[in-house]
Amino acid sequence: MQDMAFFLGSFLSLFAIVSPLSGVVTFVSLTNNITFEEKNIIANKSVILACIIALFFAFTGGLILDFFSITIDSLRIAGGVLLFVVAFDMILGKVSRESITDSEIDSSIDRSDIWIFPIALPLLTGPGAISTVIVLMSSAASVIQSISVIVSILLTFAISLVLFRFSRRIYKFVGYTGMLVFTRLMGLLLAALAVNFIATGLWNTYVSFITLP
Repeated sequence: MQDMAFFLGSFLSLFAIVSPLSGVVTFVSLTNNITFEEKNIIANKSVILACIIALFFAFTGGLILDFFSITIDSLRIAGGVLLFVVAFDMILGKVSRESITDSEIDSSIDRSDIWIFPIALPLLTGPGAISTVIVLMSSAASVIQSISVIVSILLTFAISLVLFRFSRRIYKFVGYTGMLVFTRLMGLLLAALAVNFIATGLWNTYVSFITLP
């Protein structure tokens, strides 16, 4: 039961920060002037690359923290602040400054490598997503929970791939207003996650401080 709760929490956390349905608007604007086949190729390559990046930090995040002598609670606090900034932008219905800016979208439209930047990185796997992956993996208390994080990553990007491949149909069906509503809902969930990260990090840091000899 505890492992299932951890899996659901991991998946919802990753899905909220990646927010693929919100990214559909940006993806459509970047691929509006190309054919369906070219759009699908970009969707495949960008989502696969984003997934690989997330998995890379899932497996190496702990080593990176150890190398720089950064505690997991420090990352929780820093990541929580970053996630809250992203969530605030989402609640206001804006494209997050953490993921991609309007000027970057404009300058990327005519480039052939948009599947790398800005779609794979940082639209899908920005600093917020990377921080979340590392925190979740470091919080896993068993092998089953570690596997749950990996499955959550794969499931999140599998859904992202489906949404991106059908992005034009989804955009026509849901519309810009529907996208804004979903973005605000994900922003609210992400804000709660950010507060939880910060509160847990601060409490653990405080406990560690007062128990020092």
